[in-house]
Amino acid sequence: MASNSPQNGHRFSISKFNNLPGSQRFAIWLALFACLSLLLVVIWEPGVEFPINYGEGLAAWINDRISDITREGAFLFDAISNVVLYFLLFLEDLFIWIPWPSIIIAIGLVSWRMVGWRVSLFSVFSLLVTGALGMWTSAMETTALIVVAVVISIAIALPIGIIASRSDKFDAVLRPLLDGMQTMPAFVYLVPAIMFFGIGNVPAIFATVVYAVPPAIRLTNLGIRQVSSEVVEAAESFGTTPRQLLLKVQIPMAVPTIMAGINQTTMMALAMVVVASLVGAGGLGEDVLRALSRFQPGEALLGGLAIVALAIITDRVTQAAAKGRQDALSGERQL
Repeated sequence: MASNSPQNGHRFSISKFNNLPGSQRFAIWLALFACLSLLLVVIWEPGVEFPINYGEGLAAWINDRISDITREGAFLFDAISNVVLYFLLFLEDLFIWIPWPSIIIAIGLVSWRMVGWRVSLFSVFSLLVTGALGMWTSAMETTALIVVAVVISIAIALPIGIIASRSDKFDAVLRPLLDGMQTMPAFVYLVPAIMFFGIGNVPAIFATVVYAVPPAIRLTNLGIRQVSSEVVEAAESFGTTPRQLLLKVQIPMAVPTIMAGINQTTMMALAMVVVASLVGAGGLGEDVLRALSRFQPGEALLGGLAIVALAIITDRVTQAAAKGRQDALSGERQL
């Protein structure tokens, strides 16, 4: 009996501690942490450096690997660069060649048809002001760059999102990777872009794609996963194959969510316009960067407003497209 008394007392003290209110337990733990911190200050001097430093070695290893990839894959990067640059220059020449009244009228009609006369009026007015301020060519160059970046992002996001929606293990691996891509500062993507593709529009597109693609992947995955299980079971009961189920049921019903992802990707691509100009991208971002380097706040403000106008027009139109598809699906369900 006597030999068990210390153990019983120990159990009693733990039980008594656990029965204390949460605020008191937190205060006790906080006091213990403060005492431990003071003890560590006495043992080690304040401001002591961390005992190990692997940063330099790891950074050197990463530098060597990127150099190896750049050297061994030069033929592949050159081929990708040539293809992307060809389509970018084609779109730039096309947008600049088309008479500006035709572009303004087309955008005005599309925005009026999909959103309403207010957004249509804003679109026409914004584009007219952009042209009147001498930034029409820069706006068309920016539009071409964004179109190429968004198309590449969609081409990457759709298959990856589909695979993630059909594999929980792949989704579990992909999710932290996408979290890291979205929290990484945008400037970091410029370094590998320069090493792989040099200076110019192509590395700007590469950095923009890496920065902007995560929302499209996430929402493609989410949209397919959110398709009603009852709809999936009904389709399977009619003998549909997995491919038919994906292409004819799940993807069409996930289009509104996928469109929301494309909308977010487009907005993030536009947010990269000025950052991309640091590696040689032209357009409105280059105008803003040049104005800032020359301390011309007026020119920088006008270029920034032109970027904002493009973003608002694109956002409203893509949102309306997603809403229209959602309304169509709702009507089909009611029927």
